[in-house]
Amino acid sequence: MPEYSIGLDLGGTNLRAAAIDQHGTLLDKISGGVHFSEGREAVLAEMVQAIGALREKYGPTSLAGIGIGVPGFISLKEGIIRNSNNLPFLENFPIRDEIGRRLGTLVILENDANAAALGEKWMGAGREVNDLVLLTLGTGIGGGIIHGGRIIRGYLGMAGELGHLTAVPNGNPCGCGSQGCVEKHASATAVTAMARLMQLGENLTSKEVYELACGNDDRAAKAREIWRVMGESLGLVLAGLVNTFNFPLYLLSGGMLPAWEFFAPPMIRMTELRSATYRLSKSSTRIEQATLGNEAGLYGAAYLPWIEGKDQ
Repeated sequence: MPEYSIGLDLGGTNLRAAAIDQHGTLLDKISGGVHFSEGREAVLAEMVQAIGALREKYGPTSLAGIGIGVPGFISLKEGIIRNSNNLPFLENFPIRDEIGRRLGTLVILENDANAAALGEKWMGAGREVNDLVLLTLGTGIGGGIIHGGRIIRGYLGMAGELGHLTAVPNGNPCGCGSQGCVEKHASATAVTAMARLMQLGENLTSKEVYELACGNDDRAAKAREIWRVMGESLGLVLAGLVNTFNFPLYLLSGGMLPAWEFFAPPMIRMTELRSATYRLSKSSTRIEQATLGNEAGLYGAAYLPWIEGKDQ
């Protein structure tokens, strides 16, 4: 049987696991809700059960290893989640070693946005390049940086926290303790907050703000203004990233992509305005949509044992 690995993506509300072979073919996938209210042990058992079911089906002898993507700051050396708003009961717990002990195999723990960036490099929009930056646009904003085909993690494993780059100096306060972070000005949460301030509705989702922008009335004009502001905030951050890395590819993913037609033009204009590097290299520097959707993290997690396993 061909060699395969298992990728697991643990989110704030659900768990997904996939068996993927060394060529990037998705062999099988398991998904379901996670019973966080039942505590740490219940979640660990669900993770082990999902991985175990795939291993049983495809054979333990062909398993290259297991990659797990989780939200939050990861201390890679110890395999510990240091900070995660979505998984507080797993903070400072040796999750990597505990899962490895229960399953008796190699386990690699990674930040979920880093895993998504690696997935896009392996089997998504970044297959033709070895250097890219991914911004994940959702309730918050995350990011991952790939250089030479590998994740850039920094010395503590905390590199790539792109949602906390400053887009608006002295802007909206952020939960991280800073002000003007791009996730407070360009995330789905920021879009809904702007809609509320512009009296478009109290409880609109970012999808509904997009649908409003597609219309032709006064509310549509206000909604399009929200996407313009959001796009310019992203453009300011992208300009800094282009100037810093001079990579060939910058990808955006997440639930905000349907509104690309409204936020991408001001985003790219602002990137060009604020980045001399982009102006000089825009014929070969691409800013594009990611292609794997919510599967990116699964592919990236599954890829980890092949590229990181020898370092463990």
